[in-house]
Amino acid sequence: MFILDVTYTAPLDRVEPVLPAHLTWVDRHFAAGVFITSGPKNPREGGVIVAVGEDRAAIEELVATDPFTVEGVATHTITEFIATRTAPALEPYRQQPPG
Repeated sequence: MFILDVTYTAPLDRVEPVLPAHLTWVDRHFAAGVFITSGPKNPREGGVIVAVGEDRAAIEELVATDPFTVEGVATHTITEFIATRTAPALEPYRQQPPG
């Protein structure tokens, strides 16, 4: 599982015009089953996305297609973790530690 920490690198007046394309990108990956939750940070300095996947390289490629990345208004920090404990509703995403 992956945490995508999105941080704006441009002022909001440059981020806002790209937001509709970014949200379309997010919706596409929800529909594909890759994203399981997302939302803006508070204060509004970026956002957070929780993604599922087995391959970090694939997540990196996906992030490279985010309109925020393409337009140079945000960066993404990708943190991979093993979700060994979940709420009951997220049980399908529970993982076993390697080894």
